[in-house]
Amino acid sequence: MPPQRRIRLFQGGPVEGGRGFVLHTRDWSNDQSLPVSDDLALTASVDILSAIAGGGGPREGILALGYAGWGPGQLEDEIQANAWLSVTPDEALLFGGDGDAKWLQAMAKLKVDPALLSGAAGHA
Repeated sequence: MPPQRRIRLFQGGPVEGGRGFVLHTRDWSNDQSLPVSDDLALTASVDILSAIAGGGGPREGILALGYAGWGPGQLEDEIQANAWLSVTPDEALLFGGDGDAKWLQAMAKLKVDPALLSGAAGHA
């Protein structure tokens, strides 16, 4: 019997909730894997789940069911309007710890205290 492997499951978004995507380290890939960065890839084929179930596959990975979608230019417009905060990803943030704590970990990388944020917009 192969060694046991675990993969964390997340809700990826409201579109196609039965479709799975694995964000993982690039130490494993197949011809259907999409490189995301030098260190990360995204695979949506069942091959990766078979590899993990068999004790192999990537060193780290998370499985998301569903995805979020944007219209052409919508995400770029939202980023330009400062509707999103972004941080440089790292393995500890992506694959480690408690899923509920990831937002706080990301905010800490930005050196932002969420308690000091306001829901009201202002003008200078």
